[in-house]
Amino acid sequence: MDGATSAAARAVSVRTVGFDELGERELSAWHGLRAANPLLDSPYFHPGFSAAVHASGCRVLVAVGRDASGEVRSLFPHHRERSVIRPVGWPGADFQGPITAPGSAFDPVILLTGGVRALAFDHLVDGLPGFQPWIESRRVSPFADVSGGLDGYLGRASRSGRDNMGQARRRAARAERTYGPVRFAADTVDAGCLDRLVALKRAQYAATGARDYFTEPGRRELLARLLHTRGRSFAGVLSTLHVGPHLVAAHFGIRSGGVLHWWFPVYDPAFSHLSPGWMLLRELVAASPALGVTRLDFGRGADEYKRRAKTGETLVCEGYLSRNPAGRAFRKMHRSMVAAMKTSTFGPGVRRILKKVRAIKR
Repeated sequence: MDGATSAAARAVSVRTVGFDELGERELSAWHGLRAANPLLDSPYFHPGFSAAVHASGCRVLVAVGRDASGEVRSLFPHHRERSVIRPVGWPGADFQGPITAPGSAFDPVILLTGGVRALAFDHLVDGLPGFQPWIESRRVSPFADVSGGLDGYLGRASRSGRDNMGQARRRAARAERTYGPVRFAADTVDAGCLDRLVALKRAQYAATGARDYFTEPGRRELLARLLHTRGRSFAGVLSTLHVGPHLVAAHFGIRSGGVLHWWFPVYDPAFSHLSPGWMLLRELVAASPALGVTRLDFGRGADEYKRRAKTGETLVCEGYLSRNPAGRAFRKMHRSMVAAMKTSTFGPGVRRILKKVRAIKR
């Protein structure tokens, strides 16, 4: 983009409004800017995701940037907690960033208005202009190219991915002989199965010590709303795998265009010997052409199955934007304490200290 074009595309003023205050002009600009920018093809950037989050009770604010002529040049949906803002869907959004035209100038410092002192992000799409000074770390976010369905995927997958898919096929045959018919639903609107998925996921959080996403009010409602969102450009997708009468694995994600985001996968540990997660993933890859899906985003994480199943990866960034040097120093200290906790034998004591730090850091 040349200097003249960049200047024309730059937002020179910003006004923050509630998502439900956006008019047709702003929503039309949102769709247009996103469609023109390949970095924003994840369903997290679709206004349908912000709409569902807002309607579930977690208020979404949108910073609308306009150029000198009044045209919308950027939108940044977010949440505000005291003086800190975070991207929409936090902490459950695996891709984050402003809605802008490709390569257009965006200075995130313009978000620090109206008492906002900092912007924290942990899954920012890499390569967005303007954020580089505030990025603290980058991590890989794997994906699977599933264009062409199972045959196409197997032609691109690693040897490990192909081996696991082959094992999943053999285990499915064995499960059918032992428990009864194997039934897969690629996209089902079944509230009962969604309830079971959430229950299994919460049990998994408890067993692993991970933070329970569903303890916060409204997040279960968010999934329910998305389950019934059936738009052609944006939808929730619930996939289930039954063996006989048993729901052995399920996944709930969101889709936009040809991208399906792998969001909440779970399996029943009573059937772990069957590796039902791989069985479900294999069926979903095979069903991808019928769903109109060409890419399956797994999201950031070091899970072994993601490493085996991926055909490629992108980068997402973590960082903290603040004009306050003391705030940035505090953030650096906090990150150092977290790193120390992970390697220290005194981890439980450090965790208690970190909880107190989180309570006062804003």
